[in-house]
Amino acid sequence: MANEFHYEIVEEIGVLSTNAQGWQKELNLVSWNGRPPKFDLRDWAPNHEKMGKGLTLTNEELAELKKILTSM
Repeated sequence: MANEFHYEIVEEIGVLSTNAQGWQKELNLVSWNGRPPKFDLRDWAPNHEKMGKGLTLTNEELAELKKILTSM
């Protein structure tokens, strides 16, 4: 049996794209299992009913990513 987990989307920051089935690649601030929220980039089904694999970033990691992208 898979371990259960809980999440709360604390803030919806933005949508990067939407595919033909309505899934959206979103950047959100998400709290996983009651922990402090992290920036989260992943695909979400309409109404956030399902999610795809994603990437979570701390404030520091997001700041580093911003530096890298700005230098491109």
